[in-house]
Amino acid sequence: MANSPARLPKFNISARAASRLRDGHVWVYESDISAKQKAEPGGLVQVVDPRERSMGTALYSSSSQISLRLIAREPLTSEDGLMQLAVHRLKEAVAFRERVVHDANAWRVVFSEADRLPGLIVDRYNDVYTLQVLTQAWDRPERKRQIIDRLRELTGAEHIVERTDARIRELEKLPEMASAQIHGDRSATVFQLNGVQFHADALGGQKTGGFLDQRENYAAAARYARGQALDICTYQGGFALHLARVCEKVTAVDMSREALEVADKNEKLNQAASKNEIEWMEANAFDLLKDYASSTRQYDIIVLDPPAFARSKKNLESAMRGYKELNLRALKLLRPGGVLVTCSCSYHVSETDFLEMLNGAAQDSHRSVRILEKRTQSQDHPILLGVPETFYLKCVILMAS
Repeated sequence: MANSPARLPKFNISARAASRLRDGHVWVYESDISAKQKAEPGGLVQVVDPRERSMGTALYSSSSQISLRLIAREPLTSEDGLMQLAVHRLKEAVAFRERVVHDANAWRVVFSEADRLPGLIVDRYNDVYTLQVLTQAWDRPERKRQIIDRLRELTGAEHIVERTDARIRELEKLPEMASAQIHGDRSATVFQLNGVQFHADALGGQKTGGFLDQRENYAAAARYARGQALDICTYQGGFALHLARVCEKVTAVDMSREALEVADKNEKLNQAASKNEIEWMEANAFDLLKDYASSTRQYDIIVLDPPAFARSKKNLESAMRGYKELNLRALKLLRPGGVLVTCSCSYHVSETDFLEMLNGAAQDSHRSVRILEKRTQSQDHPILLGVPETFYLKCVILMAS
């Protein structure tokens, strides 16, 4: 039987949390809940401020530090109301990508809070789609089934894999579950970004198989590329394969042999469009750049795309030291007029922090450095005003004199 608004469990939140919601955020932390009624994990709850004024309807997590994720600013009357809203937002998310994605058949279809479907991620890789549940709310079988059915209707998806993250499922106290095919029979495919082809295996690989959030930055880097190129932390070759279309030589480095094996397969897909073969190197980025600094090597373009160094605020100081060391060594290896494409995917490293670090690296390397572009994640990973966590990727393109 459908719950009326009055029968939804009520959660009273602090003035601080209420202010955050009024400013556009959608999270309420466990520490900001002053009183609550009994609620089911993943269930709908009412949210009220200290003066008992309604703040809207939220999805409840019984185990996460983020206890509430606001799903609507108004009261929802029932489970049916929730799913009608979810389907409407899924339609909006699909329509948004139709407007902003070009020259690709792979993109993020749903980006959690940024698409007002907090805790839900959907990606497309050509004809294979992946779904990832990050909260108790969307792990409910009946809700998940409706999302999958509507996704198929809206996109024509015939092959869908559910990706799981063991750490997140443990934090949300969800049952252990391996990634699995949930519709269709195909999990591997070939997709293209900016005319460059990539292998994808939805049942393996980092993230959900590829770094879709760098798609527009790949193209931007290629616009400035020439001569000798060095791609540090290449993973499966995203930047390197774009640079190989315009550069005389590309050296691409990663610590993961498995990732480099996929990168090599990706290179074979693109041989006709590449000027020369890419040199793939298995090495530690810090050690390699230190070795190269003592040689006479110089490059016309260097890309730095390391993994997140700051996974929490407590790691920020050491993360900034790591970023500075990488960027300092890279700047020293650039020829005059050379271009540095440098990235951080750490949300806890702000754009201001990143630019200050780059200025310090420029001064210490005794280089005069101009900013050519300040970029973020691709538009299929939208940034929602009021929710700063949706702005995580910084990409700065610099020219060194």
